[in-house]
Amino acid sequence: MAGLDRNTPTPQSITLHQQSRLLEIGFSDGSEYRIPFELMRVYSPSAEVQGHGPGQEVLQTGKREVDIVALEPVGNYAVQPTFSDGHSSGIYSWDYLHFLGSKQADLWADYFSRLQAAGVDRDVPMPEKGGHACGSH
Repeated sequence: MAGLDRNTPTPQSITLHQQSRLLEIGFSDGSEYRIPFELMRVYSPSAEVQGHGPGQEVLQTGKREVDIVALEPVGNYAVQPTFSDGHSSGIYSWDYLHFLGSKQADLWADYFSRLQAAGVDRDVPMPEKGGHACGSH
């Protein structure tokens, strides 16, 4: 099983490009993507970012300069990055990485739209965490 979907191509190569802040990933179907660390961070699959249900997503800001400081395998189906801002609870399955890579333009447009709707600048630091006790961090 390649991830959460048996039809998802498996990675043939994964390279972190620290200077350009990109994760380069090549899949078994021949597709190759260069996914910005910022996009990975603002669309982290963690509960901290996605919430525990629709409408509970937490808009991420101040992530343009985020780095990936570690990338650990999770079984044969995913990787778990540790970002320079300390975020490390997101597990990126192969199908999720394929989704991020193949839908980058749509995801960026959605992100910028949500920033505009919230009246928030992309580079404003996130507010300090407070009182959230779901245990998913």
